[in-house]
Amino acid sequence: MSQTTTPAGDAPASPSVDPRLLEILVCPVTKGPLRYDRAAGELVSEGAGLAYPIRDGIPIMLPDEARRLAG
Repeated sequence: MSQTTTPAGDAPASPSVDPRLLEILVCPVTKGPLRYDRAAGELVSEGAGLAYPIRDGIPIMLPDEARRLAG
């Protein structure tokens, strides 16, 4: 069985995330709500100014892996 990888910088299309999971996840920095950005494949924390990536349908809730929001 082979595993498919994408080059760094490419944003693969994210499989949909279970809505029940989205209801219980919070930002690990602020403990506040997250907004699901389906187009970007990210969970966005407006309070922390971070966007957490979703890889292979799994939210990566590590601040070191998050993208800083512009602005």
